[in-house]
Amino acid sequence: MTESNLHPLTISLHKQSKFLEIVYDDGASFKLPCEYLRVFSPSADVKGHGPGQEVLQIGKETVNISKIEPVGNYAVRLVFDDGHETGLYTWDYLYELGENHKSNWENYLLALNKSGYKRQKNDK
Repeated sequence: MTESNLHPLTISLHKQSKFLEIVYDDGASFKLPCEYLRVFSPSADVKGHGPGQEVLQIGKETVNISKIEPVGNYAVRLVFDDGHETGLYTWDYLYELGENHKSNWENYLLALNKSGYKRQKNDK
């Protein structure tokens, strides 16, 4: 796997509105909801240990990020207020989440609907 040249210029947590804003050096900018980042965590708790082992995350509508910890020069660990803290979000993964936010979110909502779970508040 080759290392990407993508690097964020700024990462800003908006705790009250529960968004993480990321501006990259190529000019791309993303405003990602904390819930979205939580349910798409790259951790094994969410992704599983292989294809088909993903775990649908439910009840995360009010989750917030309590801490952002830098990991080397390539990622951050997002610590969520529900206790989840095992995902390392690389610059490339955050960029991918930003680029695919709309389709990822629509697929997530469809999966929630299929599971019978009813969201507690309006969708972002």
